Amino acid sequence: MRIVVAEDHFLLRDGLVRLLGAYGHEVVAAVDNGDELHKVLVAERPDVAVVDVRLPPGFSDEGLRAALAARERVPGLPVLLLSQYVEPLYAHELLADGAGAVGYVLKDRVTDGAAFLRTIEQVAGGGTVMDPEVVSKLFARKVRDRRLGSLTVREREVLGMLAQGRSNAGVAEALFVTEKAVAKHIGNIFTKLGLLPGESDNRRVLAVLAYLEG
Repeated sequence: MRIVVAEDHFLLRDGLVRLLGAYGHEVVAAVDNGDELHKVLVAERPDVAVVDVRLPPGFSDEGLRAALAARERVPGLPVLLLSQYVEPLYAHELLADGAGAVGYVLKDRVTDGAAFLRTIEQVAGGGTVMDPEVVSKLFARKVRDRRLGSLTVREREVLGMLAQGRSNAGVAEALFVTEKAVAKHIGNIFTKLGLLPGESDNRRVLAVLAYLEG
């Protein structure tokens, strides 16, 4: 894969470049600020970008803003956000266009290089991956959306796992049920959230977006 890395801390940036190179991927650019990130994303159109949310000069959400601006120029550009903080709004803003190919991972949970590479590959392949810590925080919030309130406990559990990027098989394995049962739950979720079949709609992404909004 051709990858762009955006991280202001030199040691972490260098470590990411070395890790990706060790697994046979090409880092076409490694930058440390939002302005440069936007330029290289539009120019290089990488297979995926690994982006720190907070970059110079303001250290607020420059990485996120640069990624969003680049996705307007390059629709569906895969982006994996790295953050030190649990902030569902970051994931929500990336998900809002419904195109998928996004992820949000907490830095302190990146302890397994092979697992991290699988996450990057999943996002590059068009998947949606939310950090389990983000999902658990969302579970703790009061449900305000009536559509989400109509879901059963099991359906919310399945939806939470979809937010983590798990496949039907992965959900089935985690819940010790059949894939057929998982597919039924997902069908019920789509129906209750009013997500009807459509040629251009990624209903899994829209379901996760509704989950984040709730």
